[in-house]
Amino acid sequence: MKKLILINFMLICLAMAGFSQKTISDSFFDHVNYRGAFGTNDDWTAGWANWDCKNTAYGTPDVTVEGELLSSTTWTANHVYLIKGFYYVRTGVTLTIEPGTVIRGDKDTKGTLLIERGAKLMAEGTLSQPIVFTSNSISGERSYGDWGGVVLCGKASINVPGGTSIIEGGPTSVYGGGATPDDADNSGSLKYVRIEFPGIPFVQDKEINGLTLGAVGSSTRLEYIQVSYSGDDSYEWFGGTVNAKHLIEYRGWDDDFDTDFGYRGMIQFAVSLRDKDIADPGSGSNGFESDNDGSGSTNTPVTQPIFSNVSVFGPKYDMATATNSNFKRAMHLRRNTRLNVYNSIFSGFPTGLFIDGTAAQGNATAGDMKLQYCVMSGMGSFFVSSFERNFFKTPAFGNDTLATNDLLMVTDPFNLSQPNFLLKAESELNSSSIWDNTALKHDQKKAFAASVYPNPVSQNATINLNLEKSQNVAIALYDILGNKVDAIAQKEYYAGNNEIKYDASSLPKGMYFIRISDGVKNSSVKMLVK
Repeated sequence: MKKLILINFMLICLAMAGFSQKTISDSFFDHVNYRGAFGTNDDWTAGWANWDCKNTAYGTPDVTVEGELLSSTTWTANHVYLIKGFYYVRTGVTLTIEPGTVIRGDKDTKGTLLIERGAKLMAEGTLSQPIVFTSNSISGERSYGDWGGVVLCGKASINVPGGTSIIEGGPTSVYGGGATPDDADNSGSLKYVRIEFPGIPFVQDKEINGLTLGAVGSSTRLEYIQVSYSGDDSYEWFGGTVNAKHLIEYRGWDDDFDTDFGYRGMIQFAVSLRDKDIADPGSGSNGFESDNDGSGSTNTPVTQPIFSNVSVFGPKYDMATATNSNFKRAMHLRRNTRLNVYNSIFSGFPTGLFIDGTAAQGNATAGDMKLQYCVMSGMGSFFVSSFERNFFKTPAFGNDTLATNDLLMVTDPFNLSQPNFLLKAESELNSSSIWDNTALKHDQKKAFAASVYPNPVSQNATINLNLEKSQNVAIALYDILGNKVDAIAQKEYYAGNNEIKYDASSLPKGMYFIRISDGVKNSSVKMLVK
């Protein structure tokens, strides 16, 4: 009897270990010192992303695939492939796709690529030769939901009773590891991949998304992926533990990033950009949507992914922008989710944050749901109720709200034809981030300690600059659009506190930024002229 109890105890411990939650201090994350998906210099979309896929010329298909793949094969860049209907890559089979290969989905038969449990998709493009999944419609006539998209099914854990489920949208593929899940399962690798015009709603609430990830395990590699013009969610994770970096959502229909059924992976560097005129008339469109499951149960593992360095640019480019009435929230967190988001930007939605239901609110209060070092800007309203306001504004969380999107000081994020998501040098988002769960900021939060008083100012201001060592720095004044207004000083200052006097009497009223730079590191401080 004692032996049986010991065995049961060990099994419980193993199960708990399998469901252990990662933290923001995990080595997966690159510890950058900025918030949002981009800093000032590294545009990781350059060279492989496409902002005009409606008019891009793709070759005519010369190889048609349909039915199922029963033995491993390679698709090569000297062919253009056409997927008809549900195309299943069966268990034990690997589909390898060469860099530069184009795969087109048939509209009439709703072509869809399905990688089943135990199968692998090895689709590794390069910066100059990305792999492209796209519509088979001709240039100028491509649109949302022209084909089904890409579906990966794995053997990792999900919180559905029995541990398995059939992927939604009509296919017969099963995902989840059942009673013996493998959270380190490997479904292959996607790198430098574009998925264009996917996402089909077969029936109400049963859709194939742009990239559907069902119980995909952590040994799967997802990097540099763009989903454009998806007819449903651009990305949806149904449980699993897969991690990802460098994701683009572009002009989607429904939600940008949807997590449910116990998803517990880590995501860093993701950006979404919405078309103000296109939103889902059924469920409404959100930036983030997150549930534990459809009923909000307490089933484990609980949905608790970690997102860091995300930039969500919604439909309200400025406060005067008229948008589709079906746009809803930048973040709709509901049904017992424990979503964690750090170091991120959410801008331009009718509503910023909605923590929906007593279970999700309880998780927020208990510290199981985390929003830290995040900024919301340019919302119709930031919060649904005082609960969201009090939670988001908790001083230790380091969050902020900005009245307009201009205050983010991102270069040109709402340009649908050629967006530039880089931060301007004087943006305050350049100098604050968090990388652990103790509310201690990254050690590079401020390159220089600076303040200004009085603030607001109408006449003379004093800039306090505290340096660890003597060094030459440049001090300049910028307006909220990033235009340089005045070169205040450039000289060597002593270690310790330095006071710099500045006459602000001739400046028009408004918000300004004082930028301090030594040519490598930058910091900025706000100054309001009244």
